[in-house]
Amino acid sequence: MKDKLTDANFPRTADNRVYHLGLRPGEIANRIITVGSPSRALTIAAHLDEEPKKFRIESERGFQTITGRYKGAPVSVISIGMGAPNMDFFVREARESITGDMVIIRLGSCGSLTHTSAPVGTVVVPKACVGITRNVDFDFGKPEDDETSEEKAYRISKPISDDPQLHRIVIMIFIAQNHHLCSFYSSQGRLTSFPDHNTHLVEELLQQVDDLGTLEMETHHLYHLAKCWNHRPKMSRSNNLNHTAPPLTTGPVRPVTLDSSPSRVNLGSPSASAPLVTVDSKIYVSAAQMVFAARTSVERDFITPERVQAIEEWGGKGVLEALVAYDIPAERLHPEKGSVWSLESV
Repeated sequence: MKDKLTDANFPRTADNRVYHLGLRPGEIANRIITVGSPSRALTIAAHLDEEPKKFRIESERGFQTITGRYKGAPVSVISIGMGAPNMDFFVREARESITGDMVIIRLGSCGSLTHTSAPVGTVVVPKACVGITRNVDFDFGKPEDDETSEEKAYRISKPISDDPQLHRIVIMIFIAQNHHLCSFYSSQGRLTSFPDHNTHLVEELLQQVDDLGTLEMETHHLYHLAKCWNHRPKMSRSNNLNHTAPPLTTGPVRPVTLDSSPSRVNLGSPSASAPLVTVDSKIYVSAAQMVFAARTSVERDFITPERVQAIEEWGGKGVLEALVAYDIPAERLHPEKGSVWSLESV
């Protein structure tokens, strides 16, 4: 960490860069594609318009953001790594760096549990996600066939759906339900040397959950956070602002107003308030999942590097098309002036 941070509740630098993503307002667009792999982000970003010049930043925590335009619409492509914790960093810090609505599509890899209808090399668009988490209170040291414990080794959440309109736009192959797992190994039924009590987990999931299609680690948390944001309490004069208002740009953090140059900022008064988040803003989410592994096939097929390159190419372009097809009213977009996607200096 090189820059001084203020406000331990939500750390930012003096020019309003968030702690983990390393972004400040005007560097991230309202329409976002999130991926895990940095190389996948570069593949997608290659399709962005030539003008304006693409903005790229990589934070010290490994988050990479590339912002530009696709067919004239401002778009950001952000690689976040793996797992729900990184998805949490991304959604929360991005939300507090953008004015207006957000439209987020995740393009990630997954394992298919229906290899006949979703074989390796295809794309699945999940209409809903169920979270499966390892129960840390369970005694994993006992024999797997010991059924005396009242605790279950794994917990299954209720389904959470994506945005219906965005789902209809994103869908490319067919509708399926996705499972989000807290682990690549134990919660996905992979067997290792650890006593994970998951020998029959996949079979149990197929029996308990309707339309189960894929397994992966990030989409459920994306859907969950969008639902939380869109159902938050309405802000009013009688509300306690500490619970309903955006918590960031108050106190010791000095607000930022970007001028026409993306490389410069104008700092406001230290005592001023600059709430970036529109009071009634929404987060609209969906996902497209590339099938890399066929978990239930006899051969346990896994995708080849050549097919990965091909599916990331056409899958990434397809998600870009879906993203810009989703309409966001102009008054619900982040201001263009001073942003890295501004065309004023082109």
